[in-house]
Amino acid sequence: MSSSQQKVLQYLNEAQAMEHALTRELQAQIAMTPGGAYRTGLETHLAETRRHAERVGRRLEELDPGSNPVMTAFGAVGGAVVQVLALGKTPFNLLRGSGGEEKVLKNAKDACASEALEIATYTALVRLATAVEDDATATLAASILAEEEKMLARVMREIPKLTDAVVRAEVKGKPSYEVTETGAADAVKDAARTASEGDLAIARYDTLTAEEIAGRLADLSQIDLAKIDAYERKGQNRTTVLSRITSLQGPEPWPGYDELTVGEVQAVLSEGDDERAGQVREYERTHKNRAGILKTAQRETTTA
Repeated sequence: MSSSQQKVLQYLNEAQAMEHALTRELQAQIAMTPGGAYRTGLETHLAETRRHAERVGRRLEELDPGSNPVMTAFGAVGGAVVQVLALGKTPFNLLRGSGGEEKVLKNAKDACASEALEIATYTALVRLATAVEDDATATLAASILAEEEKMLARVMREIPKLTDAVVRAEVKGKPSYEVTETGAADAVKDAARTASEGDLAIARYDTLTAEEIAGRLADLSQIDLAKIDAYERKGQNRTTVLSRITSLQGPEPWPGYDELTVGEVQAVLSEGDDERAGQVREYERTHKNRAGILKTAQRETTTA
């Protein structure tokens, strides 16, 4: 493999790592955002981000057949993921701010920073691929770059509106919504109404057996569970899948919880909130059942 191809692979891996990290960040932000134009934009960009990761993955496979692009993205270039998550301040962006409006505004500002990092990454990839005459990679990166630039412009247009909402809520005393009742709840309802195979978190859904699908459901967020539930009911309507979804559906300990890693949940639990630790413990037992989180939740409850 030539040095130029190795460098292109490096940049592609970095791009894919960011797309995977931003998928999780966007899911968390959607769960906190009330219905309207801004959340619609986030949901549209989440679908785009998933497609970006898939397209970059296919290009990696074309350039280096037999490799595992996803594992490479999360292993060799973990630094890119760290940068994205640092910009997003996950998981504390889910909890900060005195009201729902303030949380959404802070998330939007973080989204601007994340989009800027993606724009810089794809700009560099276009330049590199063009310089080494890799036209296919240059075309791919340019098309994704255009979508990232549109998203940044869209979020920037929302910043003044979101700031006005904060003023109404926290200066004039007229809050417009409660995150746990309007943001997350409406996101789940809307996800169910608009579900299609391309929106599902389980790839190639229609080719899988009921048992294969049921085995993957515990790792999904409430929004993704709602999408699969609606899609399944409109399609094959299999009892095995629907029963498993029913057993997993329920309120998260806080909006966006399902997108967090073990370390991120542990970071929140370290704040010493006994009630929150109890909610986490009960939710984990029903869902992902992650030993590290259960141990931390038990410890925090015991020492509170």
